[in-house]
Amino acid sequence: MRQETTASRGRFLRPWQASGHPNRWHVLAVSQVAAFMALLDVSIVNVALPSIERGLGASAGTVQWVVSGYALTFGLALVPAGRLGDALGRRRMFLIGLAAFVVTSALTGAAPTTGLLIAARLLQGVAGGMLIPQNSGLIQELFQGAERGRAFGVLGATVGFATATGPVVGGVIMGLVPGPDAWRWVFYVNVPIGMVALVLAARLVPRPTTRPNVRDTHLDLVGSVLLGGGVLCLLLPPVSAESGGAGDPWWLFGVAVVLLFAFVRWELRVTRRGRQPLLDPGLARTPGFAFGSAIGMVYFVGFTGIWLVLALYFQDGLGYSPLRSGLAVTPYALGIAASAAVAGRLVPRFGRRLTVSGLIATAAGLAVVALLLRHGDPSMWATVAPLLVAGLGGGMVTSPNITLTLQHVPVSMAGAAGGALQTAQRIGAAIGAAVLATIYYHLLTSTHDYATAVSDTLLCAATLMLLALLIAVTDLARHRSRAHGG
Repeated sequence: MRQETTASRGRFLRPWQASGHPNRWHVLAVSQVAAFMALLDVSIVNVALPSIERGLGASAGTVQWVVSGYALTFGLALVPAGRLGDALGRRRMFLIGLAAFVVTSALTGAAPTTGLLIAARLLQGVAGGMLIPQNSGLIQELFQGAERGRAFGVLGATVGFATATGPVVGGVIMGLVPGPDAWRWVFYVNVPIGMVALVLAARLVPRPTTRPNVRDTHLDLVGSVLLGGGVLCLLLPPVSAESGGAGDPWWLFGVAVVLLFAFVRWELRVTRRGRQPLLDPGLARTPGFAFGSAIGMVYFVGFTGIWLVLALYFQDGLGYSPLRSGLAVTPYALGIAASAAVAGRLVPRFGRRLTVSGLIATAAGLAVVALLLRHGDPSMWATVAPLLVAGLGGGMVTSPNITLTLQHVPVSMAGAAGGALQTAQRIGAAIGAAVLATIYYHLLTSTHDYATAVSDTLLCAATLMLLALLIAVTDLARHRSRAHGG
Protein backbone atom coordinates (compact mmCIF):
# COMPACT_ATOMS: atom_id res chain seq x y z
CA MET A 1 0.00 0.00 0.00
CA ARG A 2 1.45 3.35 -0.94
CA GLN A 3 2.48 5.61 1.91
CA GLU A 4 -0.17 8.21 2.67
CA THR A 5 1.00 11.81 2.30
CA THR A 6 -0.67 15.15 2.77
CA ALA A 7 -1.50 15.21 -0.93
CA SER A 8 -2.96 11.70 -0.97
CA ARG A 9 -5.18 12.50 1.96
CA GLY A 10 -6.99 14.94 -0.26
CA ARG A 11 -8.13 18.51 -0.15
CA PHE A 12 -10.08 18.10 3.08
CA LEU A 13 -6.99 17.93 5.31
CA ARG A 14 -7.26 20.45 8.11
CA PRO A 15 -4.61 21.99 10.42
CA TRP A 16 -6.27 20.52 13.53
CA GLN A 17 -6.03 16.94 12.25
CA ALA A 18 -2.82 16.31 14.14
CA SER A 19 -4.78 16.35 17.39
CA GLY A 20 -8.43 16.04 16.37
CA HIS A 21 -11.24 18.52 15.78
CA PRO A 22 -12.34 20.46 18.90
CA ASN A 23 -16.02 19.55 18.33
CA ARG A 24 -15.28 15.95 17.39
CA TRP A 25 -17.24 14.32 20.22
CA HIS A 26 -20.30 16.48 19.56
CA VAL A 27 -20.10 15.61 15.87
CA LEU A 28 -19.80 11.93 16.78
CA ALA A 29 -22.90 12.13 19.00
CA VAL A 30 -25.01 13.70 16.24
CA SER A 31 -23.74 11.29 13.59
CA GLN A 32 -24.53 8.31 15.82
CA VAL A 33 -28.12 9.48 16.25
CA ALA A 34 -28.47 9.46 12.46
CA ALA A 35 -26.73 6.08 12.17
CA PHE A 36 -28.93 4.61 14.89
CA MET A 37 -32.10 5.69 13.07
CA ALA A 38 -30.93 4.28 9.74
CA LEU A 39 -29.83 0.94 11.21
CA LEU A 40 -32.84 0.67 13.52
CA ASP A 41 -35.15 0.91 10.51
CA VAL A 42 -33.74 -2.37 9.19
CA SER A 43 -35.59 -4.35 11.88
CA ILE A 44 -38.00 -2.00 13.68
CA VAL A 45 -40.72 -2.63 11.09
CA ASN A 46 -40.92 -6.38 11.70
CA VAL A 47 -43.40 -6.08 14.58
CA ALA A 48 -45.59 -3.68 12.57
CA LEU A 49 -46.10 -5.93 9.54
CA PRO A 50 -49.37 -7.54 10.74
CA SER A 51 -50.82 -4.06 11.40
CA ILE A 52 -49.73 -2.88 7.93
CA GLU A 53 -51.35 -5.94 6.35
CA ARG A 54 -54.67 -5.16 8.05
CA GLY A 55 -54.49 -1.42 7.46
CA LEU A 56 -53.66 -1.56 3.76
CA GLY A 57 -55.26 -4.90 2.91
CA ALA A 58 -52.06 -6.40 1.55
CA SER A 59 -50.72 -9.94 1.55
CA ALA A 60 -47.96 -11.05 3.89
CA GLY A 61 -45.53 -11.63 1.02
CA THR A 62 -46.13 -8.17 -0.44
CA VAL A 63 -45.81 -6.36 2.88
CA GLN A 64 -42.56 -8.19 3.63
CA TRP A 65 -40.98 -6.00 0.93
CA VAL A 66 -41.39 -3.11 3.37
CA VAL A 67 -38.55 -4.79 5.28
CA SER A 68 -36.66 -6.42 2.43
CA GLY A 69 -36.82 -3.48 0.02
CA TYR A 70 -35.21 -1.19 2.58
CA ALA A 71 -32.40 -3.66 3.22
CA LEU A 72 -31.85 -4.07 -0.54
CA THR A 73 -31.46 -0.39 -1.48
CA PHE A 74 -29.59 0.30 1.77
CA GLY A 75 -26.92 -2.22 0.79
CA LEU A 76 -26.70 -0.97 -2.80
CA ALA A 77 -26.11 2.67 -1.77
CA LEU A 78 -23.28 2.15 0.74
CA VAL A 79 -20.11 2.07 -1.39
CA PRO A 80 -21.15 4.70 -4.00
CA ALA A 81 -22.28 7.02 -1.19
CA GLY A 82 -19.00 6.49 0.63
CA ARG A 83 -17.06 7.32 -2.53
CA LEU A 84 -19.14 10.48 -3.03
CA GLY A 85 -18.35 11.49 0.53
CA ASP A 86 -14.63 11.01 -0.11
CA ALA A 87 -14.80 13.04 -3.33
CA LEU A 88 -17.35 15.77 -2.61
CA GLY A 89 -17.09 16.18 1.15
CA ARG A 90 -18.54 14.14 3.98
CA ARG A 91 -20.39 17.07 5.50
CA ARG A 92 -22.31 17.64 2.29
CA MET A 93 -23.19 13.99 1.84
CA PHE A 94 -24.14 13.57 5.50
CA LEU A 95 -26.54 16.52 5.41
CA ILE A 96 -28.06 15.41 2.09
CA GLY A 97 -28.49 11.85 3.36
CA LEU A 98 -30.00 12.95 6.68
CA ALA A 99 -32.43 15.38 5.02
CA ALA A 100 -33.46 12.67 2.55
CA PHE A 101 -33.97 10.21 5.40
CA VAL A 102 -36.28 12.61 7.23
CA VAL A 103 -38.34 13.30 4.09
CA THR A 104 -38.61 9.64 3.07
CA SER A 105 -39.56 8.65 6.64
CA ALA A 106 -42.46 11.11 6.48
CA LEU A 107 -43.49 9.83 3.04
CA THR A 108 -43.36 6.22 4.26
CA GLY A 109 -45.54 6.98 7.27
CA ALA A 110 -48.09 8.83 5.15
CA ALA A 111 -48.26 6.24 2.33
CA PRO A 112 -51.93 5.54 1.45
CA THR A 113 -51.30 2.32 -0.52
CA THR A 114 -48.98 -0.67 -0.33
CA GLY A 115 -47.27 0.26 -3.60
CA LEU A 116 -46.45 3.78 -2.43
CA LEU A 117 -45.33 2.43 0.95
CA ILE A 118 -42.84 0.05 -0.68
CA ALA A 119 -41.63 2.79 -3.06
CA ALA A 120 -41.06 5.16 -0.14
CA ARG A 121 -39.19 2.44 1.77
CA LEU A 122 -36.92 1.83 -1.22
CA LEU A 123 -36.04 5.54 -1.25
CA GLN A 124 -35.62 5.54 2.52
CA GLY A 125 -33.12 2.67 2.15
CA VAL A 126 -31.07 4.75 -0.30
CA ALA A 127 -31.06 7.65 2.18
CA GLY A 128 -29.99 5.34 5.01
CA GLY A 129 -27.22 3.91 2.84
CA MET A 130 -25.99 7.46 2.17
CA LEU A 131 -25.65 8.15 5.90
CA ILE A 132 -23.74 5.16 7.21
CA PRO A 133 -20.41 5.43 5.32
CA GLN A 134 -20.13 9.10 6.24
CA ASN A 135 -20.02 8.03 9.90
CA SER A 136 -16.86 5.97 9.53
CA GLY A 137 -15.38 8.60 7.20
CA LEU A 138 -15.96 11.38 9.72
CA ILE A 139 -14.35 9.32 12.48
CA GLN A 140 -11.28 8.75 10.30
CA GLU A 141 -11.18 12.45 9.53
CA LEU A 142 -11.87 13.96 12.96
CA PHE A 143 -10.16 11.56 15.37
CA GLN A 144 -6.55 10.54 15.84
CA GLY A 145 -4.62 7.92 17.82
CA ALA A 146 -6.29 6.09 20.69
CA GLU A 147 -9.34 8.37 20.46
CA ARG A 148 -10.11 6.93 17.05
CA GLY A 149 -10.46 3.49 18.63
CA ARG A 150 -12.84 4.91 21.24
CA ALA A 151 -14.89 6.60 18.51
CA PHE A 152 -15.08 3.38 16.50
CA GLY A 153 -16.13 1.69 19.74
CA VAL A 154 -19.11 4.03 19.90
CA LEU A 155 -19.92 3.27 16.25
CA GLY A 156 -19.67 -0.46 16.93
CA ALA A 157 -22.03 -0.09 19.88
CA THR A 158 -24.46 1.82 17.66
CA VAL A 159 -24.40 -0.88 14.96
CA GLY A 160 -24.95 -3.74 17.37
CA PHE A 161 -27.44 -1.99 19.63
CA ALA A 162 -29.57 -0.65 16.78
CA THR A 163 -29.75 -4.07 15.13
CA ALA A 164 -30.69 -5.80 18.38
CA THR A 165 -33.21 -3.27 19.71
CA GLY A 166 -35.28 -2.75 16.56
CA PRO A 167 -38.02 -5.22 17.61
CA VAL A 168 -38.11 -3.77 21.13
CA VAL A 169 -38.50 -0.16 19.98
CA GLY A 170 -41.09 -1.18 17.40
CA GLY A 171 -43.04 -3.09 20.01
CA VAL A 172 -42.99 -0.12 22.42
CA ILE A 173 -44.26 2.27 19.74
CA MET A 174 -47.01 -0.13 18.69
CA GLY A 175 -48.00 -0.52 22.33
CA LEU A 176 -48.13 3.20 23.09
CA VAL A 177 -49.98 4.43 20.00
CA PRO A 178 -53.63 3.33 19.79
CA GLY A 179 -55.64 2.62 16.65
CA PRO A 180 -55.14 0.82 13.34
CA ASP A 181 -52.64 3.42 12.10
CA ALA A 182 -50.17 2.85 14.92
CA TRP A 183 -47.71 1.36 12.42
CA ARG A 184 -47.27 4.77 10.78
CA TRP A 185 -45.51 6.06 13.90
CA VAL A 186 -42.77 3.50 13.44
CA PHE A 187 -41.73 5.74 10.54
CA TYR A 188 -42.95 9.12 11.81
CA VAL A 189 -40.76 8.86 14.91
CA ASN A 190 -37.72 9.52 12.67
CA VAL A 191 -39.02 12.92 11.58
CA PRO A 192 -38.64 15.04 14.77
CA ILE A 193 -35.46 13.23 15.82
CA GLY A 194 -33.98 13.60 12.34
CA MET A 195 -34.86 17.30 12.11
CA VAL A 196 -33.11 18.05 15.40
CA ALA A 197 -30.09 16.02 14.27
CA LEU A 198 -30.07 17.88 10.94
CA VAL A 199 -29.97 21.30 12.62
CA LEU A 200 -27.19 20.20 14.98
CA ALA A 201 -25.19 18.58 12.17
CA ALA A 202 -25.39 21.75 10.07
CA ARG A 203 -23.89 23.68 12.99
CA LEU A 204 -21.32 21.17 14.23
CA VAL A 205 -19.94 19.14 11.31
CA PRO A 206 -16.91 21.11 10.02
CA ARG A 207 -16.85 22.52 6.52
CA PRO A 208 -14.03 21.64 4.12
CA THR A 209 -11.25 24.22 4.05
CA THR A 210 -11.29 24.27 0.24
CA ARG A 211 -14.18 23.96 -2.14
CA PRO A 212 -14.21 20.62 -4.00
CA ASN A 213 -13.88 20.83 -7.77
CA VAL A 214 -16.80 18.71 -8.93
CA ARG A 215 -15.67 18.85 -12.57
CA ASP A 216 -12.33 17.22 -11.73
CA THR A 217 -13.95 14.46 -9.67
CA HIS A 218 -14.10 11.05 -11.35
CA LEU A 219 -17.02 9.10 -9.91
CA ASP A 220 -16.38 5.84 -11.83
CA LEU A 221 -19.92 5.20 -13.10
CA VAL A 222 -18.94 1.92 -14.78
CA GLY A 223 -17.51 0.64 -11.50
CA SER A 224 -20.67 1.74 -9.69
CA VAL A 225 -22.87 -0.19 -12.14
CA LEU A 226 -20.73 -3.35 -11.94
CA LEU A 227 -20.51 -3.29 -8.13
CA GLY A 228 -24.18 -2.38 -7.76
CA GLY A 229 -25.18 -5.21 -10.09
CA GLY A 230 -22.99 -7.69 -8.22
CA VAL A 231 -24.33 -6.65 -4.80
CA LEU A 232 -27.89 -6.74 -6.17
CA CYS A 233 -27.40 -10.32 -7.40
CA LEU A 234 -26.00 -11.28 -3.99
CA LEU A 235 -28.82 -9.65 -2.03
CA LEU A 236 -31.83 -10.42 -4.19
CA PRO A 237 -32.00 -14.22 -3.64
CA PRO A 238 -32.05 -14.08 0.19
CA VAL A 239 -34.27 -10.99 0.18
CA SER A 240 -36.71 -12.70 -2.20
CA ALA A 241 -36.72 -15.85 -0.06
CA GLU A 242 -37.29 -13.82 3.11
CA SER A 243 -40.21 -11.95 1.54
CA GLY A 244 -41.84 -15.12 0.19
CA GLY A 245 -41.08 -14.36 -3.44
CA ALA A 246 -41.90 -16.85 -6.15
CA GLY A 247 -39.15 -18.98 -7.63
CA ASP A 248 -35.61 -19.62 -6.46
CA PRO A 249 -33.31 -16.97 -8.01
CA TRP A 250 -30.24 -18.47 -6.34
CA TRP A 251 -28.65 -18.75 -9.78
CA LEU A 252 -28.03 -15.01 -9.43
CA PHE A 253 -25.11 -15.86 -7.17
CA GLY A 254 -23.29 -17.06 -10.29
CA VAL A 255 -24.07 -13.78 -12.05
CA ALA A 256 -22.80 -11.93 -8.97
CA VAL A 257 -19.44 -13.71 -9.20
CA VAL A 258 -19.08 -12.68 -12.86
CA LEU A 259 -20.05 -9.06 -12.18
CA LEU A 260 -17.78 -8.72 -9.14
CA PHE A 261 -14.88 -10.24 -11.08
CA ALA A 262 -15.51 -7.71 -13.86
CA PHE A 263 -15.66 -4.97 -11.20
CA VAL A 264 -12.22 -5.91 -9.83
CA ARG A 265 -10.72 -5.96 -13.34
CA TRP A 266 -12.28 -2.59 -14.13
CA GLU A 267 -11.01 -0.99 -10.91
CA LEU A 268 -7.49 -2.23 -11.65
CA ARG A 269 -7.77 -0.70 -15.11
CA VAL A 270 -9.00 2.63 -13.73
CA THR A 271 -6.13 2.69 -11.23
CA ARG A 272 -3.52 1.95 -13.90
CA ARG A 273 -4.84 4.92 -15.88
CA GLY A 274 -4.26 7.19 -12.90
CA ARG A 275 -7.94 7.94 -12.31
CA GLN A 276 -9.97 7.63 -9.11
CA PRO A 277 -11.63 4.20 -8.73
CA LEU A 278 -14.87 3.60 -6.88
CA LEU A 279 -13.05 1.22 -4.53
CA ASP A 280 -9.25 1.34 -4.62
CA PRO A 281 -7.84 -2.18 -5.19
CA GLY A 282 -5.07 -1.24 -2.77
CA LEU A 283 -7.59 -1.67 0.05
CA ALA A 284 -7.20 -5.44 -0.32
CA ARG A 285 -3.54 -5.03 0.71
CA THR A 286 -4.32 -2.67 3.58
CA PRO A 287 -3.50 -4.50 6.85
CA GLY A 288 -6.62 -5.92 8.44
CA PHE A 289 -9.12 -4.79 5.81
CA ALA A 290 -9.73 -8.06 3.94
CA PHE A 291 -9.81 -10.21 7.07
CA GLY A 292 -11.95 -7.69 8.95
CA SER A 293 -14.49 -7.51 6.14
CA ALA A 294 -14.68 -11.32 6.01
CA ILE A 295 -15.15 -11.53 9.78
CA GLY A 296 -17.87 -8.87 9.66
CA MET A 297 -19.78 -10.62 6.89
CA VAL A 298 -19.69 -14.10 8.46
CA TYR A 299 -20.53 -12.75 11.92
CA PHE A 300 -23.58 -10.92 10.55
CA VAL A 301 -24.75 -14.08 8.77
CA GLY A 302 -25.19 -15.66 12.20
CA PHE A 303 -25.97 -12.50 14.17
CA THR A 304 -28.89 -11.03 12.23
CA GLY A 305 -30.89 -14.22 11.74
CA ILE A 306 -30.97 -14.83 15.49
CA TRP A 307 -33.56 -12.09 16.06
CA LEU A 308 -35.93 -13.41 13.41
CA VAL A 309 -35.72 -16.99 14.67
CA LEU A 310 -36.17 -16.07 18.34
CA ALA A 311 -39.11 -13.79 17.45
CA LEU A 312 -40.78 -16.65 15.56
CA TYR A 313 -40.19 -19.00 18.49
CA PHE A 314 -41.40 -16.66 21.22
CA GLN A 315 -44.46 -15.40 19.31
CA ASP A 316 -45.58 -18.54 17.46
CA GLY A 317 -44.25 -21.17 19.85
CA LEU A 318 -44.91 -19.54 23.22
CA GLY A 319 -47.63 -17.05 22.25
CA TYR A 320 -45.73 -13.94 23.37
CA SER A 321 -46.82 -10.47 22.22
CA PRO A 322 -44.45 -8.55 19.92
CA LEU A 323 -43.39 -6.33 22.83
CA ARG A 324 -42.70 -9.25 25.16
CA SER A 325 -40.87 -11.05 22.38
CA GLY A 326 -38.68 -8.00 21.86
CA LEU A 327 -37.99 -7.65 25.57
CA ALA A 328 -36.92 -11.30 25.70
CA VAL A 329 -33.82 -10.52 23.61
CA THR A 330 -33.01 -7.27 25.41
CA PRO A 331 -30.14 -8.89 27.41
CA TYR A 332 -28.26 -9.43 24.15
CA ALA A 333 -28.75 -5.77 23.19
CA LEU A 334 -27.67 -4.55 26.62
CA GLY A 335 -24.59 -6.78 26.49
CA ILE A 336 -23.58 -5.33 23.14
CA ALA A 337 -24.07 -1.74 24.30
CA ALA A 338 -22.07 -2.34 27.49
CA SER A 339 -19.08 -4.10 25.94
CA ALA A 340 -18.74 -2.34 22.56
CA ALA A 341 -17.81 1.07 23.94
CA VAL A 342 -15.35 -0.46 26.43
CA ALA A 343 -13.83 -2.79 23.85
CA GLY A 344 -13.23 0.13 21.51
CA ARG A 345 -10.86 1.65 24.07
CA LEU A 346 -8.95 -1.61 24.47
CA VAL A 347 -8.16 -2.16 20.79
CA PRO A 348 -4.68 -0.53 20.92
CA ARG A 349 -3.72 -2.90 23.75
CA PHE A 350 -5.31 -6.20 22.75
CA GLY A 351 -6.03 -5.88 19.02
CA ARG A 352 -7.52 -8.92 17.26
CA ARG A 353 -7.50 -10.88 20.53
CA LEU A 354 -10.64 -8.94 21.50
CA THR A 355 -12.44 -10.21 18.41
CA VAL A 356 -11.33 -13.77 19.11
CA SER A 357 -12.53 -13.59 22.73
CA GLY A 358 -15.83 -12.01 21.67
CA LEU A 359 -16.58 -14.70 19.10
CA ILE A 360 -15.85 -17.43 21.64
CA ALA A 361 -18.25 -15.80 24.14
CA THR A 362 -20.96 -15.29 21.50
CA ALA A 363 -20.76 -18.87 20.22
CA ALA A 364 -20.79 -20.24 23.77
CA GLY A 365 -23.74 -18.06 24.81
CA LEU A 366 -25.82 -19.10 21.81
CA ALA A 367 -24.99 -22.78 22.36
CA VAL A 368 -26.13 -22.54 25.99
CA VAL A 369 -29.37 -20.82 24.93
CA ALA A 370 -30.00 -23.60 22.41
CA LEU A 371 -29.44 -26.34 24.99
CA LEU A 372 -31.57 -24.66 27.66
CA LEU A 373 -34.52 -24.11 25.32
CA ARG A 374 -34.37 -27.73 24.21
CA HIS A 375 -33.66 -29.54 27.47
CA GLY A 376 -34.51 -27.01 30.18
CA ASP A 377 -37.00 -24.19 30.69
CA PRO A 378 -38.40 -23.28 27.22
CA SER A 379 -39.16 -19.66 28.15
CA MET A 380 -37.52 -16.25 27.95
CA TRP A 381 -36.20 -16.46 31.53
CA ALA A 382 -33.91 -19.35 30.65
CA THR A 383 -32.19 -17.21 28.03
CA VAL A 384 -31.42 -14.07 30.06
CA ALA A 385 -27.92 -14.95 31.34
CA PRO A 386 -26.56 -16.74 28.23
CA LEU A 387 -27.98 -14.04 25.93
CA LEU A 388 -26.22 -11.43 28.06
CA VAL A 389 -22.95 -13.35 27.69
CA ALA A 390 -23.50 -13.64 23.94
CA GLY A 391 -24.22 -9.90 23.78
CA LEU A 392 -21.08 -9.03 25.73
CA GLY A 393 -19.15 -11.13 23.23
CA GLY A 394 -20.94 -9.49 20.31
CA GLY A 395 -19.87 -6.03 21.46
CA MET A 396 -16.28 -7.26 21.50
CA VAL A 397 -16.70 -8.30 17.87
CA THR A 398 -18.54 -5.39 16.23
CA SER A 399 -16.60 -2.54 17.81
CA PRO A 400 -12.97 -3.76 17.62
CA ASN A 401 -13.52 -5.28 14.18
CA ILE A 402 -14.56 -1.91 12.73
CA THR A 403 -11.47 -0.29 14.23
CA LEU A 404 -9.09 -3.05 13.11
CA THR A 405 -10.58 -3.15 9.62
CA LEU A 406 -10.39 0.59 8.97
CA GLN A 407 -7.51 1.84 11.13
CA HIS A 408 -4.88 1.65 8.35
CA VAL A 409 -7.18 2.95 5.59
CA PRO A 410 -6.08 6.36 4.26
CA VAL A 411 -8.49 9.15 5.15
CA SER A 412 -9.01 9.87 1.44
CA MET A 413 -10.59 6.38 1.06
CA ALA A 414 -12.34 6.22 4.44
CA GLY A 415 -15.88 6.68 3.14
CA ALA A 416 -15.65 4.06 0.40
CA ALA A 417 -13.84 1.63 2.72
CA GLY A 418 -16.46 2.10 5.44
CA GLY A 419 -19.17 1.57 2.85
CA ALA A 420 -17.47 -1.63 1.67
CA LEU A 421 -17.31 -2.98 5.23
CA GLN A 422 -20.96 -2.15 5.82
CA THR A 423 -21.87 -3.72 2.47
CA ALA A 424 -20.18 -6.96 3.53
CA GLN A 425 -22.17 -6.86 6.76
CA ARG A 426 -25.47 -6.14 4.93
CA ILE A 427 -24.85 -9.05 2.55
CA GLY A 428 -24.17 -11.28 5.54
CA ALA A 429 -27.30 -10.01 7.31
CA ALA A 430 -29.54 -10.67 4.30
CA ILE A 431 -28.15 -14.14 3.71
CA GLY A 432 -28.25 -14.99 7.42
CA ALA A 433 -31.88 -13.96 7.91
CA ALA A 434 -32.97 -16.06 4.93
CA VAL A 435 -30.81 -19.09 5.68
CA LEU A 436 -31.57 -19.33 9.41
CA ALA A 437 -35.30 -18.76 8.82
CA THR A 438 -35.27 -21.51 6.18
CA ILE A 439 -33.49 -23.89 8.57
CA TYR A 440 -35.96 -23.06 11.33
CA TYR A 441 -39.05 -23.65 9.17
CA HIS A 442 -37.60 -26.87 7.75
CA LEU A 443 -36.91 -28.23 11.22
CA LEU A 444 -40.31 -27.14 12.49
CA THR A 445 -42.04 -28.88 9.58
CA SER A 446 -40.11 -32.10 10.11
CA THR A 447 -40.22 -32.25 13.93
CA HIS A 448 -43.38 -30.23 14.76
CA ASP A 449 -41.53 -29.10 17.89
CA TYR A 450 -40.76 -25.41 18.37
CA ALA A 451 -38.06 -25.98 21.01
CA THR A 452 -36.17 -28.44 18.81
CA ALA A 453 -36.41 -26.16 15.77
CA VAL A 454 -35.13 -23.06 17.54
CA SER A 455 -32.42 -25.01 19.40
CA ASP A 456 -30.92 -26.57 16.28
CA THR A 457 -31.14 -23.27 14.39
CA LEU A 458 -29.29 -21.45 17.16
CA LEU A 459 -26.61 -24.16 17.08
CA CYS A 460 -26.23 -23.41 13.36
CA ALA A 461 -25.77 -19.72 14.23
CA ALA A 462 -23.15 -20.68 16.82
CA THR A 463 -21.35 -22.70 14.15
CA LEU A 464 -21.22 -19.62 11.94
CA MET A 465 -19.65 -17.72 14.84
CA LEU A 466 -17.00 -20.45 14.99
CA LEU A 467 -16.31 -19.94 11.28
CA ALA A 468 -15.81 -16.21 11.92
CA LEU A 469 -13.57 -17.24 14.84
CA LEU A 470 -11.41 -19.33 12.49
CA ILE A 471 -10.91 -16.28 10.25
CA ALA A 472 -10.05 -14.11 13.25
CA VAL A 473 -7.55 -16.64 14.62
CA THR A 474 -5.92 -16.86 11.18
CA ASP A 475 -5.56 -13.07 11.08
CA LEU A 476 -4.14 -13.07 14.62
CA ALA A 477 -1.61 -15.76 13.69
CA ARG A 478 -0.55 -13.80 10.60
CA HIS A 479 -0.09 -10.66 12.69
CA ARG A 480 2.03 -12.51 15.27
CA SER A 481 4.10 -14.09 12.53
CA ARG A 482 4.87 -10.69 11.03
CA ALA A 483 5.66 -9.26 14.49
CA HIS A 484 8.27 -12.00 15.00
CA GLY A 485 9.71 -11.57 11.54
CA GLY A 486 8.14 -14.79 10.19
